[in-house]
Amino acid sequence: MNLYLCRLYNQMKKNILITGGAGFIGSHVVRLMVTKYPEYQIFNLDALTYAGNLENLKDIEQSPNYHFIKANILEADSLKDIFEKHAITDVIHLAAESHVDRSITDPLAFVRTNVIGTVNLLQAAKKHWAGKMEGKRFYHISTDEVYGELHDPKEFFLETTSYDPRSPYSASKASSDHFVRAYHETYGLNTVVTRGSNTFGPYQYPEKAIPLFTTNLLDDKKIPLYGDGLNERDWLYVDDHCTGVHLVLEKGNVGEIYNIGAGNETANRVLVDKLLALHGKDESSVNYVADRLGHDRRYSVDIAKITALGWKRKRSLDEALDETVKWYRDNRWWWEPLKGKK
Repeated sequence: MNLYLCRLYNQMKKNILITGGAGFIGSHVVRLMVTKYPEYQIFNLDALTYAGNLENLKDIEQSPNYHFIKANILEADSLKDIFEKHAITDVIHLAAESHVDRSITDPLAFVRTNVIGTVNLLQAAKKHWAGKMEGKRFYHISTDEVYGELHDPKEFFLETTSYDPRSPYSASKASSDHFVRAYHETYGLNTVVTRGSNTFGPYQYPEKAIPLFTTNLLDDKKIPLYGDGLNERDWLYVDDHCTGVHLVLEKGNVGEIYNIGAGNETANRVLVDKLLALHGKDESSVNYVADRLGHDRRYSVDIAKITALGWKRKRSLDEALDETVKWYRDNRWWWEPLKGKK
């Protein structure tokens, strides 16, 4: 996007639809946009499935520029009505099934939400913006898991790295990426895509690794560690992820893909040791379990493109883990009912 278009984009009145805004990353993005842009109208669309929780947004739910819409992206007619009724100018699309273990047991749920749901949104945007695409933007939040896995410790995923998804979850996200690209190329939709690394922080549903490990330790339970514990991930704090999302929304070039990572590549075993230390626990709190099917060995993304836009992480892994553990320790009211549902 050239300088003129960036200025035009930022001067327009915005009605931004954020899908999956009651989920983990989505709720942080909603909060950022509501507080940063009081002149914009922010519409949070969420189906409130098991991982959607309006308690995540209690602090901003009375803001005059915040609006919640309970709807499902599988409901194409509802999406059409929402675009028309609220004159949607931009989409930040986060609604997705995202837990790899669940995708292994129920792949079709991931196809429905992540593929068909994304196409429904693209269709609604294309129809509503037909003939008036200028200043509109469709922002698709993807994942580094679409690249597959790395074996060379010196290698990183580039935005041009070939797709090689290895789980039903990553395959569904790769498919949705392709549809976003196709709508840009075929219909001229103003799209951007980001592929974030493993994100963690407050309000993350306690089926994911860091909140699961943290809440287990807070309850004096064991941590389930897959395989030999040497699978490596780049851990990205949610606030840093959200600043990247905001930057790409405003300054990302049309049709481009941007990786977002923190340079915190860490083996799961090392991550566990850090969490044990924060809780004053030892090796007796670790339970090695059978490895996950198709478990990718290593992810790591090159972030030169988003860094060139001006993005930089604010927290080290140790700082972010400390903040996260403190939040879960202080907010049992939030996570205890969720663990009871599992």
